[in-house]
Amino acid sequence: MYNSLTRIQNVFGFFTTVAFVIAALIAASDLTAPRTPAATVKATTVQVVKGRPHYYSTKKEEYAIIRFSLDADLSTLFTWNTKQLFVYVTAEWPVPPAGADSMNQTNRAVIWDAIITSPSADHLGNLGPAALRKLRKSAAGRAVDPSRGILSLKNQKPKYQITHPTGRIAETDDVTLHLHYNVQPWVGALTWTQALDLGLWKKMVGGVSGAFELPPLKKKDAETKSKSR
Repeated sequence: MYNSLTRIQNVFGFFTTVAFVIAALIAASDLTAPRTPAATVKATTVQVVKGRPHYYSTKKEEYAIIRFSLDADLSTLFTWNTKQLFVYVTAEWPVPPAGADSMNQTNRAVIWDAIITSPSADHLGNLGPAALRKLRKSAAGRAVDPSRGILSLKNQKPKYQITHPTGRIAETDDVTLHLHYNVQPWVGALTWTQALDLGLWKKMVGGVSGAFELPPLKKKDAETKSKSR
């Protein structure tokens, strides 16, 4: 009854129980840290062209290029349990009411994203040695660096172009830009951009641009294609 195997099983069971309780307490501690994210985002330059938006595209289609400016304070999302923060900007516009199935639906496309690591997770980033040394130096040995959550982008070039299954996207109305985030902790559940306040965790203030319209397709001037007389 009290052989070595039984004792090992008892010790292992006690260890896993203690580890689970500690992990649960660590995850619950995040609820005691206030979250007050705020951001302003706006489109600066919008262009619609026709071509192959990706190197693997098999046909030419219309696609939109949206440059934007972003000022965000996500510093309160960084705590001692934050591993990294995934931030992304989407362009969203309503589906035309062509039928009952399209009601209350929204087109959504990511145009830019970034992963912001905490100092304790810098080694997990896809960075070269020089960039990693610079990042670690900026943290100055701190385990938590809330200043990494301060973003200021001016006329930022998008990482991704916007396309549509129909191949047409020019002159689309009511397009808005939205900032989203995903907090990835060391221990606990992933949390996304909140729509409602939850205790000390507040929903984002701002983070949505004003509505704008995608311009008409940029056409080449026929006169520039003809020979000069």
